Amino acid sequence: MFELIQSGGVLMIPIIFCSVLAMAIIVERFWTLRKNKILPPEMVSQVWKLAKAKKMDALTLKRLKDSSPLGTILATGLMNRGFGRELMKEAISESGRQVAHKMERFLNTLGTIATITPLLGLLGTVVGMIKVFAAIVSHGVGDPTVLAGGISEALTTTAAGLAVAIPCVIFHRYFDRLVDEYVLNMEEESLKLIEVIHGGREEL
Repeated sequence: MFELIQSGGVLMIPIIFCSVLAMAIIVERFWTLRKNKILPPEMVSQVWKLAKAKKMDALTLKRLKDSSPLGTILATGLMNRGFGRELMKEAISESGRQVAHKMERFLNTLGTIATITPLLGLLGTVVGMIKVFAAIVSHGVGDPTVLAGGISEALTTTAAGLAVAIPCVIFHRYFDRLVDEYVLNMEEESLKLIEVIHGGREEL
C-alpha cells in the first residue's frame, strides 16, 4: 500500500487527506442523523398531553427544545401558540429552516471533496505525463523503465481521486435526501400539533 501511495507522487497527500476527512464526515453524519434522534417516536402525542394538562412550563419547553430537532420545532410552535394559527405556522417554518441548516452540517464539505478529488487526480495525471515526456526527451523511447515512473504516477493519482470522489458523491446525495425527508416528516408532525391546538382535529 505504501509503495502504491509513493508511486502516486506528492499529489497523493491531499487526496489521502480528503479521503480521511470524508470518512470522518460520513461516520459523523450517520451517527448524528439517526432517525430516533431526529424524530423521537410518539413525541408529538406526548407533547400534546403535557400541553393539554397545562404542564408545558418554561423549563419543560427548554428541555423539549434541547432534546431533538423535532423537539426544537415543536417547542418553537408551542411558544407561539397564543398568537394564532398563522403566526404559529410561520414560527415553525422558520425554526424548520434553521434545523434543516444544522442537519446539513458538513455536507458542503463532503460535496467539495467529491468535486476536487477527481481534479487532484487529473492534476496528478498531467504531472505524470509531463514526467513521461521529459523522460522521452532525455532518454528516448528505447528503455520502457524510464517511462514507467511517470505513467504509474499518472494512473495512480487518477484512480485514487476517483476512488475517493465516487463514495463522496453517493453519500452526499444520500444524506441530502435524508435531510429533506426528515424536514418533511417534521413539518407533518408539527402541522398535526397546530391542528390539535387550534381545533382542526381532536386528538393526535
